[in-house]
Amino acid sequence: MTGIVYSSLGVMMAAVLLTACGREDRPSVEKEGVETVLPAEVNEVSVMTLKKGDFNHELVSNGKVEARAYADLNFRLTSEPVARVYVKNGDHVKKGQKLAELSLFTLQNKLEQAKTSLDQADLEMQDVLIGQGYAPDRPEAVPENVMKLARVRSGYEQSRANYELARYELQQAVLTAPFDGVVANLFGKQYNRPDGAEPFCRIIATAGMEVEFSVLESELPLIRRGDEVDVSPYAATVAARKGRVTEINPLVDENGMVRVKAQVDGGSQLFDGMNVRVTVKRRVPGQLVVPKTAVVLRSGRQVVFTLREGKAQWNYVQTGLENMTEYTVTGDGLEEGAQVIVTGNVNLAHETPVRVVGQKK
Repeated sequence: MTGIVYSSLGVMMAAVLLTACGREDRPSVEKEGVETVLPAEVNEVSVMTLKKGDFNHELVSNGKVEARAYADLNFRLTSEPVARVYVKNGDHVKKGQKLAELSLFTLQNKLEQAKTSLDQADLEMQDVLIGQGYAPDRPEAVPENVMKLARVRSGYEQSRANYELARYELQQAVLTAPFDGVVANLFGKQYNRPDGAEPFCRIIATAGMEVEFSVLESELPLIRRGDEVDVSPYAATVAARKGRVTEINPLVDENGMVRVKAQVDGGSQLFDGMNVRVTVKRRVPGQLVVPKTAVVLRSGRQVVFTLREGKAQWNYVQTGLENMTEYTVTGDGLEEGAQVIVTGNVNLAHETPVRVVGQKK
């Protein structure tokens, strides 16, 4: 009996001790849980002072390069073979530079014969004038009707026409560049007769290239003639070329697009038909501008945090224009002089305490 009593007392004392131990351990466990949930340090952010200024708007589109001037050249005569080809595709040529020529022997001989016939006709015309009582060395004293009669009887007019034609054909037997440019579509071969149906080659003027691209109807008010453009070939090794918007077609197509043209100096880097990326640049004054890093998403909406009394303030905003690094923004709580949080804002909530570690201009 006594043993049972001692056993019961032992059980009760053990229970009391366990209960006490449990109470001593509980605060430490709860404290540990709280420290795990709450941040150990205040969020560090950098801010900028919001103010109105010029926004460098950039509109990016895909375009195609077109030559403003080109000439398809061909030999007017196809009776003679090609004797010389002085250039090849891709060569840069100067105005008047010789490109190719036909065999000239027959044409030169024809010109000499025409010159001989013209000289003979001239002598016969002088005989006719002498027969009419006029001095051939004083043509100004010969009446117009008499001079016309002498030219017809002597065959002078026909001989002169034949001579001019022979000289023209000889000139046309040599192809020259009509302007500075680059050679393209040169398929004619030496010793072959030129194909009268196809151009012998094309000269493309590279100094005045055009780029045609399309913009959305909604973006049309943002583009004006004279706006600066950068034209970048898709080849990464080729530098961008500068240009200006020259033409805006006042017609919206079925896809809601408007065609725009810009003039650009292609130099030796842009070619007719090349696909390029076009960036239109324009300054838009009086805009509230923030870095793209300042805009975050909360519940599917765009938010900018501002700093007030050491805490982050949640502001819904609407972004407008954009370029590679910045937005224009509007929204409640955004006015000139506000301190906008631009970094360290990814995990912020409304009225989260923050510490400023940087100031951006």
